Order: sequence, then structure tokens, then C-alpha cells
Amino acid sequence: MHCGGLVFVLGGAAAQFAVPESNGFALPKLTDWGSRGQLKDPEALKQPAVSTSLLKDLEEAVSWKAAVPSRFANVTLGDAQRQMGVLQDADNVYALPSREFTAEELANVPESFDWRESPIAAQCSSLSEIRDQSNCGSCWAFGSVEAMTDRRCVLSNASVSEHLSAQDVTSCDHLGDLGCSGGIPSTVYTYYELEGIVTGGNYGDTSGCYAYELPPCAHHANSTDYPTCSGEVRTPKCARACDDTQFKWDECKIKGGRSYSICDSNDGTTTDGATQCSVKMAAEIYQNGPITGMFFVHQDFLSYSSGVYSSSKLSPMLGGHAIKILGFGIEDDTPYWLVANSWNEEWGENGYFKILRGSNECQIEDPVINGGPVAGLLPRLS
Repeated sequence: MHCGGLVFVLGGAAAQFAVPESNGFALPKLTDWGSRGQLKDPEALKQPAVSTSLLKDLEEAVSWKAAVPSRFANVTLGDAQRQMGVLQDADNVYALPSREFTAEELANVPESFDWRESPIAAQCSSLSEIRDQSNCGSCWAFGSVEAMTDRRCVLSNASVSEHLSAQDVTSCDHLGDLGCSGGIPSTVYTYYELEGIVTGGNYGDTSGCYAYELPPCAHHANSTDYPTCSGEVRTPKCARACDDTQFKWDECKIKGGRSYSICDSNDGTTTDGATQCSVKMAAEIYQNGPITGMFFVHQDFLSYSSGVYSSSKLSPMLGGHAIKILGFGIEDDTPYWLVANSWNEEWGENGYFKILRGSNECQIEDPVINGGPVAGLLPRLS
């Protein structure tokens, strides 16, 4: 293992995002989603994350399968909510510029695609990897570095495959982000472009500079490997030094190229807008690799086991969550996004889930409310 590595010339990126000037003042603050219906009632948050009554109602209300017991058994809704770490950029201060697509790019997309099944997957192990954010609201960091790691490998034809560190982003990215208390992917991509991210993988991984410091926690009641995901955790302090002294922090910093939103403000919450955005998302995934997406998590999502998820509207919205979208397809005539979660391999379909595609399910295709799906390319050689 070595830090750094080759970068390759890739064009076609959008205009560069500019970090808001602080001029000695604090950067604009991110907020929670209370204005969009996020559950805030302290008493309600003390209730079980997954209840027998909810699971019974879901049997008749949805076509996807809910598990008993499931992801957050034996913990409260408040415990679960702590992991929904995407915050609200109410004034779009940190929004990235949108990418332009040609008609040919949008037309040249297959009906289904899965990066795990691509020829390059054998050389890019991260394409089939499920990480674990522990009991920390760092999904904004995980959903970003996972896609970045994949795209580095894919766009370099597997010449570079270092894992980018979720811990670096969680602890050291202060572009308005708040560590385990939340953040937004657009700032991670800006951090990647301007400051770079060091190498580093999951908890206990010694192959990179800065491994994740928080241990995995149980996302399933029958787990024999992990403790339960409950209680608050503090954001680990930014080390600015590699775990192993043979690596140097500055030498392990890897910078990304220009970052962009895949959809623009015209691709809003309407049916036509969501459809157009979903076409762009599929084109981007197919052409350049997995992307970072965001959506609103409802309580019923915690019990997801298999199938194509869509919210039953029977449960409250807990908050925003960032993930990696690595494919798309159709199951039983239902279009879906294939998504890698950061709740370890015991949750969902071995750590993955499918969610309804093309109708802005839980705002997953909405560039206005949650910043939209975002991505970035490798940098040009200087």
C-alpha cells in the first residue's frame, strides 16, 4: 500500500463550486428537517424504532418485505434518528452547479445496470463493499467517500483503488459540517476538490492512512458480532496524522476533480421533473460510476428486508440520509435504484436496498429540497 497514486485526465465536468467566503464570520449553518416534517417530539422519539403494530400494518400496506426483528430492534426512534445525518441547506448556500447532458448521453442508457456485475468489479473491490457508520450521523461522509472511491477506480480503469477515508471527512471537514451530528454531501465533494481526502477504510483496516475510528454496531437483533446501536457518540477529533507512522498525512491526501449536481433546479418535485432527473442519474451512473444520493428516511424503512421500497406513509419522517447509488433496474414491473447503505451487511439485502425510481420517492430525485444526487470526476494532472 502506498499513499497518493496516479490521476488521469478526464473532461466534461461542471463549473467549480466556490466555498462561501466567511470574511471572519462563521459559515452559514445547516439545520434539521423540522420544517419538512421531521419527527421532533421527545416522547415519540422514546418509542421503539420497530414495533409489532407497525410491522403488522406493513404486511397489508406495502409490496416489499419487512423483517421481524429488523435493523434497529431493541433501540428507540431517537437512537435510529441519530444516524440520519443529512442536514438541510435551507438557502442552497452549498449547492453544486449542475452538469449538462447531451441528448445522446441520455438516450444511451440500458434498462438495467449494476456496477457489481461489471467486468471491472473484480479489480475494484469497493464496488461490492458495504461499510458501517456505527452509531454516528456520518452518512453524509460515507455516501460520499464510497462513491468517490468507486469512481476513482472505475474512471482510472482500475489503476487506482485506494479507499478514501470516511473518518477524515467526518472529523476534519468543517465546511459547515458537524461530524456525527450531520452534514451534507455537496460540501464533502468540495472538501475533496480543495483539500483532498486521505486514504482509509473501515474500522480496524490498517491498509490506509486513517481508518474509521468507531466500531460497527448491530443492525439486526440476532447479531452475534456487534453490540446494539444505541446511545450517543462523540465525533472523534481530527487526527491530521496517519494511524501508521510509515504514512504521511499530506502525502496521503487525494484530491478530486470538479464536483457537480446531476440534476438542476428545473428537475423539481413534479412527476415530469423527477422522471427527467432519474434519466440523468441513470446516465451518470452508467457512464461514470456510482453516485451519492440523499433521501428522507421514514420509520418503516428501518424494517426493510427485501423488495422495492416505497414509504407506506404509516410512519413519521426521521431525517435525511445519504447513500451510494450504484445501479438501477426493474423488479416485477417496478423501476428501482440499487443502493448501498452504510449499516453493515446484516441489514436489508446484505447491506443493500432497492427504492422506487422515477417518482421522487422520499425526495431521492429532488435537487431542490436535499441538494440532489451529486458526483465528481478525477482531477486533471497539474
